[in-house]
Amino acid sequence: MGRKQEYQVKLSVEERDHLINMTSNGVENARKLTRARILLKADENWTGAETANALDVGQATVERIRKRYSQEGLGSAINRKPTNREYERKIDGKTEAHLIALVCGAPPSGHADWTLRLLAEQLVTLEQVEIESVSHETVRRVLKKNELKPWQKKEWIIPPQHNAEFVCAMEDVLELYHEPYDPLRPVVCFDEGTKQLLGENRTPLPMLPGTPQRYEPVVLVKECRNRR
Repeated sequence: MGRKQEYQVKLSVEERDHLINMTSNGVENARKLTRARILLKADENWTGAETANALDVGQATVERIRKRYSQEGLGSAINRKPTNREYERKIDGKTEAHLIALVCGAPPSGHADWTLRLLAEQLVTLEQVEIESVSHETVRRVLKKNELKPWQKKEWIIPPQHNAEFVCAMEDVLELYHEPYDPLRPVVCFDEGTKQLLGENRTPLPMLPGTPQRYEPVVLVKECRNRR
């Protein structure tokens, strides 16, 4: 006596023709084609073990596809089943407001900027959540929803407070570059450095909703050489 199948598969003529055409054309992805072949074998009264051995898949996979067809129909058995998982919300509205306040304030002593992991640690340290840990990914999702992105920084030139003085000094430099060549008075220029300087010439502009923090790059002196 053969092994009794837990989930029976009886394909209609239309369903069987559809699966045969699918496996013959071979245009679907490999997993979808395997599910179609499992149903075709089941319709031919193959046992789960025989089908698993012939298609080189696990017997649990065969039974799962049969179960989906029996309970939910052909579409659910062939296509990837959508997940219905619900995730517990770790950060409530009050904690979210505290997180936003942290981001808009100064980072702890010893840190130049806020990071996602640092924010997650601070929420737990300050006992703003009733769990032992919060992942940095949870923090990222909350900040993304609120359009605050402390992990992003945009490099740009911040105009100095005294624009007129800056323009005047720049005009002096440009005029110097246009002077005729004098071997007794060579023009010397300075290149950017190859080393990183962790500091700011001017205070960066703070982060705003939809706008990352903006800071001015620091230029270092690497060498001086004759311009001519």
